[in-house]
Amino acid sequence: MLSHKYSTGFTFIELMVTLAILGVLASAAYPMAKLAVQRNKEHELKQGLRQIRMAIDAYKQAADEGKIRKSTTDSGYPVTLEILVEGVENAKDIEHHNMYFLSRLPRDPFADNSLNPAESWGKRSYASPPEQPENGDDVFDVYSKATGVGINGIPYREW
Repeated sequence: MLSHKYSTGFTFIELMVTLAILGVLASAAYPMAKLAVQRNKEHELKQGLRQIRMAIDAYKQAADEGKIRKSTTDSGYPVTLEILVEGVENAKDIEHHNMYFLSRLPRDPFADNSLNPAESWGKRSYASPPEQPENGDDVFDVYSKATGVGINGIPYREW
């Protein structure tokens, strides 16, 4: 029998070098993964804002066309965000079917998960100025309540 003077395997130094290389790769990958998560949330925010704003505009157009009953003092904008999903009666339809403007209300991806989707958004009424949006008798626009700034340098609240 022949005996081997040196056993096969890795030396301690080889293991340490390998671990150091893996550590450098992991530390480089973490910021990229974090950026990808932020980019995904920003995409969801942009999509949610677009969907809600289009639904608000469609509601207003239906109100202006007389499909939604309103008083002379009403602005024609929805009273709540939920009404866009719940639907309203079509006043011009003989059978009075409901009109729906959203299949579901998207939530603000930066908001607390304990809030329902309608509460996750900031709401601006028709009567409030754009620089100081406030709740009111209707929902003219929505905005994110998030305090952060997007990758593009614009605060989420101003999207």
